[in-house]
Amino acid sequence: MTVHTEAPAAAPAAAERPPRVPAPRRRSWTGLWFVLPFFAAYALFLIWPTFLGLYYSFTDKSLTGRTPSWIGLDNWAEALGDERAWNALGNTAVFTLYSTPPLVVLSIVFALMVNRARRAGWFLRLAIFAPYVIPVSVVTIIWTWIYQPDGGILNHYLEVLGVQSPDAPTIWLQDEHRAMWAVVITTVWWTIGFNFLLYLAALQTIPQDVYEASAIDGANWWRQLWSITLPLLKRTTALVIVLQLIASLRIFDQMYLMTSGGPNRATEVAIHYIYIAGFEGYRIGYASALSYVLFVLIMIVSIVQFRLFSRKEA
Repeated sequence: MTVHTEAPAAAPAAAERPPRVPAPRRRSWTGLWFVLPFFAAYALFLIWPTFLGLYYSFTDKSLTGRTPSWIGLDNWAEALGDERAWNALGNTAVFTLYSTPPLVVLSIVFALMVNRARRAGWFLRLAIFAPYVIPVSVVTIIWTWIYQPDGGILNHYLEVLGVQSPDAPTIWLQDEHRAMWAVVITTVWWTIGFNFLLYLAALQTIPQDVYEASAIDGANWWRQLWSITLPLLKRTTALVIVLQLIASLRIFDQMYLMTSGGPNRATEVAIHYIYIAGFEGYRIGYASALSYVLFVLIMIVSIVQFRLFSRKEA
């Protein structure tokens, strides 16, 4: 007996659903209220003074209280022809040349050393970075005492090592040829911690598999350093160099507190001279023009640095 079964009826085609229309997005201005206080302070203390200083550079604005008048490019022409201003820029360039290489090289060396340290790593990180959080006034007091000709700790150890005679102590901050080096040493000791942390963070992002694979291929520590570590630190090095050049070109605090531009203006830097022109000479207009000349030079140096490093990476 054959049983015939009927095939199930085909399910009716599902009705096509109309496409969903996205609901209109509601704009919320809540985030703006959180940003507004910062933006107000930013505009009040940075944007407005920037444009106001640019306007003052074309006037004879003075701290004496008289109404400023428009003088055009006279301040700029005087700034470009001011021998003392160029001397201050030269001292700034010398300080930048002396301070930037050790702040880059020593930061890499310390970062490599701490990155390999296991038990004492935390202590070394603390010891290297701790000076960076000390206020500049405290740093200059410490190092001014270290540099004292009579009773200073540096001259004391030079005498202990037999480098100098007790009757002829080395004068550091009052000597034209040593004052700049003294401030450079102080700056390196004080600010190296920031660059050190940047390099240490970059080292810890390098995968260990790369080193293990190179070790299997027979690469020793020096080969790994020159072929793996330093090439992978190129971007960090570019960032450190740019930041360090900008910071060195803006040097003021250490010079002002330790040497006051002396002796014989051997350590008078650009911002120090701008301070003298504006607040001691009461010439705010001329000081503004000097400030923008320095600003243009810093912008040129920064752009050149970024172009050079971008070409190398390309």
